[in-house]
Amino acid sequence: MERGSSTYSLPSRGGSELGSNYMVETGIYISSIAATIVVAALITIGVLFITMVITLTVMLQSCQNQNTGVLELQKARIEHASCRVLSLQSELDRLEPEFPAICKTGAIQYMELEQYLKDFSLAIRAAKKYFRNLKPKDDGLDAILMDIDGGMLSSQPLRQTHLLKQIFHKNDEKEEAEEGLHPVNVHLLDLYSMLQSSGWSLILISRMPERQRNATIESLISAGYRGWSIIYMRSESEMQMEDWEYFSTKQAALQRVGFRVMSVISRELDALRGSSSGNHVFKLPNSRYYKLINDLRVLNERPSGDATFSFSD
Repeated sequence: MERGSSTYSLPSRGGSELGSNYMVETGIYISSIAATIVVAALITIGVLFITMVITLTVMLQSCQNQNTGVLELQKARIEHASCRVLSLQSELDRLEPEFPAICKTGAIQYMELEQYLKDFSLAIRAAKKYFRNLKPKDDGLDAILMDIDGGMLSSQPLRQTHLLKQIFHKNDEKEEAEEGLHPVNVHLLDLYSMLQSSGWSLILISRMPERQRNATIESLISAGYRGWSIIYMRSESEMQMEDWEYFSTKQAALQRVGFRVMSVISRELDALRGSSSGNHVFKLPNSRYYKLINDLRVLNERPSGDATFSFSD
């Protein structure tokens, strides 16, 4: 059997309007509605695909930004830890390490009173909690030795904050320092008043020479400090002593006359060294950033290119 053409003809009906010949060809017939649906589906798929590509791009960019942020945060933490180690090393051993310029940002942030004030407030709060549970005897011989240098007499936090603004924000050079006590000094005066009202004998000690006694007393009174038992200033022979040795000598002298040194409060570690440092010691925050700020001032006045500076008394 032979295969003929696949085209068939339909006989026409004579005289009829439908008498035309129809040829059926091989193919696919799609109605206009079906075509519209197919086109709409293709457009929808295309839009979804583009949306998916955009979403993936945004997600990848977000992940990249997150990773960058994490790396920057880790880098900042490492730099901060390095600066803290150098600061502590300087304070412990009286060393003068080269202090990298990367610590400048940390110094600014710390000394703009946010973290520093928080640290100081926590230290004062801990001291208050301790002394609330400890009552002195009625003989007046239970004493607390308080280091007044860099604390009671100091407006340093206030001055250094404005110095920072002058160094790194030139538009603030004409800004005047605020009047009154710095919040750090307010916290310290509050602790002093609490100890005094609780019946403790307050022994004040300074590294400054004896010839500055009158000026020191006037400064203490003007800052609100009154009613101390003894105030120690350095004699000429004591000026040659190491600070820790000077403090130990004065504590031993207090014990010889009957005082019981129950605690020592200071911002400097040298005041807390030795065997006569009391039953409890309180190290108040005293960042080496103070000296860093002074060095920054000097560095700021030098020609560019000197990227390091050191702690120096």
